[in-house]
Amino acid sequence: MMNLLETRINQWRGKRVTVLADIVADVFLYGEVARISREAPVLILNHKDSKQVPGGGANAIHNIWALGGNPYPVGVVGDDSEGERMLAQFSEMGIDIAGIEKVPGYKTPTKMRVIAQMPHGYRQQVVRLDWGASLCDSSRSGSSARSGRSAVLERVKKRLKASLAHADALMISDYGYGIVSPEIVSGIGKRRIPITIDSRFSILKYAGLTAAAPNESEVETALGITINNDLVKLNKAGQVLRKRLDLDALLITRGRDGMALFEKGKKPIHIAIHGSDEVADVTGAGDTVMATFTLALAAGGTFEEAARLANMAGGIVVMKYGTCTVSREELLTAIHSTEK
Repeated sequence: MMNLLETRINQWRGKRVTVLADIVADVFLYGEVARISREAPVLILNHKDSKQVPGGGANAIHNIWALGGNPYPVGVVGDDSEGERMLAQFSEMGIDIAGIEKVPGYKTPTKMRVIAQMPHGYRQQVVRLDWGASLCDSSRSGSSARSGRSAVLERVKKRLKASLAHADALMISDYGYGIVSPEIVSGIGKRRIPITIDSRFSILKYAGLTAAAPNESEVETALGITINNDLVKLNKAGQVLRKRLDLDALLITRGRDGMALFEKGKKPIHIAIHGSDEVADVTGAGDTVMATFTLALAAGGTFEEAARLANMAGGIVVMKYGTCTVSREELLTAIHSTEK
């Protein structure tokens, strides 16, 4: 199996993956704890560093690139500093940004995390500040604004269709910000390539694709059940959800309990976590899993091969702090260490 996995990694190099995504900016502010404020019972941090990295669906795009694939992002950013920085970062990586539209008046969804570090000690996220609303949030807008959003989505749909002519796979990353919708996805047409879906809040709205990779809590929410580490309940839930969504395969991620793969016509496969179960940070781990899984399918891998590679990638990335990627070299090293 390990030789097959290494072969698959070599085969996915340069594979073109279209990524229809809600593009999010992840901002990290790092500070060292100085003292407790006299104004309120809060920490005072001495600022040490700040950085912005691709988040949400943009993190999946970044991971495909880091793994050696050729991502083609389709989505939008705002006409703001976060959007400009995102486009600049992708361009510096050599990622084609022709499929990303800069929309005036739209704010790039941004998640700012403040990280406090003790002198010579551990660091801890102390607060997160989010801004940027859904593109399709019409509760505070008039009909002209809604018409403008419809025009944006129509252009997104056209760019998506055009990109698929040269794609080896399509990955859909739905974070609920309005760019990804069942209407756009259903208009793709006849399926000739693997199509994977990662939807944070609306997995039940997408059916008839190749595969999905929700986490266990998302499965519980979708089906209105509680699994509680019960493998009988897990197996039933996986089979029910796969059939309900008419998928060829469903991969459920389970944190420190690993993953479970449900493939059409086959028995469930349970995969133990790769590496330690004492994780450092799970931020963005699902994007890494989905990027790896999709790339493996783009290279002609089986669902089991794709799941095992995704499991390794997930085990590597959760040992890093912040929104991170896994490289092709790291994955190959993990395979070689498993063989020993």
